Amino acid sequence: MEPRKFFSLLLGVTLALTPINGAYDKERDALLKGTFPQDFIWSSATAAYQIEGAWNVSDKGPSVWDTLAHQGRVYNQDTGDVACDSYHKYPEDVALMKQMGLKYYRFSISWPRIFPTGEQQDGVNQDGVRYYNALINELIANDIQPMVTLFHWDLPQVLQDRYGGFLNNHTTNTTVIHDLFGDYARFCYQNFGDRVKYWITFNEPWITSWLGYGVGNFAPQHNEPAEGQYKAAHNIILSHAKAYHIYDDEFRAAQGGQVGITLNCDWGTPKTPADADAALRYVQFFLGWFAHPIYKNGDYPEVMKTTMARKAQEEGRTTSRLPEFTPEQKLSISGTGDFFGLNHYTTVEVTDACCTPIENPNYDTDKDVGTGHAPDWPRAASSWLYVVPWGIRNLLGFIKEEYGDPEIYVTENGRSDHDQDPAIMMDMERICYYMMYTNEVMKASNMDNVKVKAYTAWSLLDNFEWLSGYSERFGLHYVDFNDPTRTRYPKASSVFFKQLVRNNGYPEGSEFTKYVENMWYFCHNTTEAEVNGYTGGASQISSLFSLFLAIPMMIAYSLIA
Repeated sequence: MEPRKFFSLLLGVTLALTPINGAYDKERDALLKGTFPQDFIWSSATAAYQIEGAWNVSDKGPSVWDTLAHQGRVYNQDTGDVACDSYHKYPEDVALMKQMGLKYYRFSISWPRIFPTGEQQDGVNQDGVRYYNALINELIANDIQPMVTLFHWDLPQVLQDRYGGFLNNHTTNTTVIHDLFGDYARFCYQNFGDRVKYWITFNEPWITSWLGYGVGNFAPQHNEPAEGQYKAAHNIILSHAKAYHIYDDEFRAAQGGQVGITLNCDWGTPKTPADADAALRYVQFFLGWFAHPIYKNGDYPEVMKTTMARKAQEEGRTTSRLPEFTPEQKLSISGTGDFFGLNHYTTVEVTDACCTPIENPNYDTDKDVGTGHAPDWPRAASSWLYVVPWGIRNLLGFIKEEYGDPEIYVTENGRSDHDQDPAIMMDMERICYYMMYTNEVMKASNMDNVKVKAYTAWSLLDNFEWLSGYSERFGLHYVDFNDPTRTRYPKASSVFFKQLVRNNGYPEGSEFTKYVENMWYFCHNTTEAEVNGYTGGASQISSLFSLFLAIPMMIAYSLIA
């Protein structure tokens, strides 16, 4: 018997002995065979503070995340001072991407590595310019296109101290944050735009606004949940528009690139039919907060405005906590996205709480909703990340209908494991996650006619996972953070993802698709195992099945590579 047939048979026999998850919907969750469009973009992603390290080399200035980490606010007092040391090891990272067959790489530029204080007038860090030029050139030399994020949360600390960061406005200071962000964006376009054709202005402004300036547990730790989040979001939207128009007016004709923004959103599904309006309200307060002004009409969603106006009356206020854009600003903001960047990881069940508060620890008083999770949804290492593959298809369809059928780039999607000893290298749950989520993306593309142009795996490397430090691992490659050389090791998921890229999906009759067919029910069965008490599902299930599944998979891949 041929080796590949033997391993396929072994997989089939093993899986036939395991029950299927009772929550499995044969029609909704069925495997779709086929491929993505020929020009589909396969990518991986990272962020500067999470991987670069070199936090104070040359003239780099401190960021708000340097400050937070150095205050001991992160799990285990971890910091990004060294992280993956990609500042020094970027050629190795590019080699990993090339080995996987990736043609695009999404990374971010650190604002304080370019302008130490955040302001160009105070001086430029030429070593930072050198580093990003070297990284971009290394990518181009290896036939990998850079997709660059200008802001992935690491605001220069000086800008926070001088102007209040994204709370800054004309009424309190003569300098506004969107002008400073525009200067920074212009400098990046000037120095890197001849090779960079995809620009993302902001990554997940919802996080910066709500967690950074609302509840304040993320940097810059400004705790003002009533108004801070809305003020920050307002300025971020204006900053995005400023950067977009600078590119449009000064660089597009010569450079021919595109500018967009990456928004994050959990899909909200109603817990009961009566909760349908609440689920829509949840998504509009989450995604629509930024998408509606940029991709629709320059203004906030109507449900946000009416809800917040009602809240103002209830609070005895004369004005809403939601700021207003001027007519000129609305015109400037509307249409400032050449593509729609989307980060999506999970789904929540939404319960209507309007207008009576409910007993729910996740009750949101502004949205008047409660959120939770169905009992049969498995959870990853991250407490907020439940595996619900069909949610991404629903969200993509919503974006198509709500925002005029834009081109959508999935700029992050992935699953976390716990950091543990021994390390999880046969990361079967991550393979299952990528398998099921990418198949739902393909359904959105091929069955729903959504213009999905790209899928980006988060993340290329295990890295500094914000307040969780190094306790959670999202990487396709394991990084040994106890090793001064930060050695990288490929996980089983990196081998799977390489084959996914090579096949551009799940083509009928391919050896790769046959493997996926065998794994499909196992992937749903692991969800049942986790729900029924495998609290460390990634480690226990991987250990249980590695002999029968993961090792044959690795050998089978070597035969079909």
